Amino acid sequence: MGEVIEIGNGVDAVKVGDRVVLPFNISCGFCKNCERGFTNYCTTTQPAPGAAGAAYGLAGMGPYSGGQAQMLRVPYGDNNCLRLGEDAIEKQNDYVMLSDIFPTGYHATEMAGVIPGDTVVIYGAGPVGLMAALSATIKGASKVMVVDRRPDRLALAEQIGAIAIDDSKTDPVQFVLDQTQGVGADRGCECVGYQAHDPKGTEDPAITLNRLFQSVRFTGGIGVVGVFLPADPGGFDQNAKQGKIAIDYGLQWLKGQNVGSGQCPVKKYNRQLRDLIAVGKAKPSWIVSHEIPLSNAADAYKNFDDRVDGWTKVILKPE
Repeated sequence: MGEVIEIGNGVDAVKVGDRVVLPFNISCGFCKNCERGFTNYCTTTQPAPGAAGAAYGLAGMGPYSGGQAQMLRVPYGDNNCLRLGEDAIEKQNDYVMLSDIFPTGYHATEMAGVIPGDTVVIYGAGPVGLMAALSATIKGASKVMVVDRRPDRLALAEQIGAIAIDDSKTDPVQFVLDQTQGVGADRGCECVGYQAHDPKGTEDPAITLNRLFQSVRFTGGIGVVGVFLPADPGGFDQNAKQGKIAIDYGLQWLKGQNVGSGQCPVKKYNRQLRDLIAVGKAKPSWIVSHEIPLSNAADAYKNFDDRVDGWTKVILKPE
């Protein structure tokens, strides 16, 4: 997010001085995938043969520098820049969430099929899981349950009316069943990914998926936005090292659950979510715990990676 200081010859819609926010994915807007709305799998901006999807500073996602910098070159500027209104500076901590986590959390609820009145369970109360909880609330879910074991993050979920479930103290599957008359939640979101651990600290990349299959009702919907990799050299066994995990597919098949997964196509949602922020119907910045100078980014990353209490979401600000 920032101010446009220069434009190329092919840019018409964006002007110098505009305040804009960018999707983390980089897309052309005209390839087959982009035209179908899958800007997360653009084939123009990804130069590797047989691959799709590009992003700023992500391994395997093209030759693009990271966006946490004083300046950033934006390919296909008209397509990738979302212009902001006069409140761009006043609400910058909200609008910056449009780059990634707010649309990603919303995408989880879209893939799960959340509609008004649904009961929803979300595994993971990190920034994306909390955005999924906010999105489900915005969509009119009758009950939103969030599973985690970090008290600071669960407290944030409770601030927007969600039911906090600490899986170090209770069986989350049974809790969800008890909350839904034994039927299971209508919808579920996976916001943890391959780095999931059980309450004892043992790595188990399949635990949240399997709990979702158990927690969500027959014919329910599940959206998976937690990151899973085709290879994880640090995996706990040979299968995990190859990106293979033991999921209870038999149960998922038996229950006829619809499962959607993958990276978020930010452009599909960022305009609508921007407008919700503009009129005060969404305030994603409620999760922000720290605002620090860009020069202190390394310390911020360490604290966040070490799961230091109170570090729920960091905003880096260029000096």
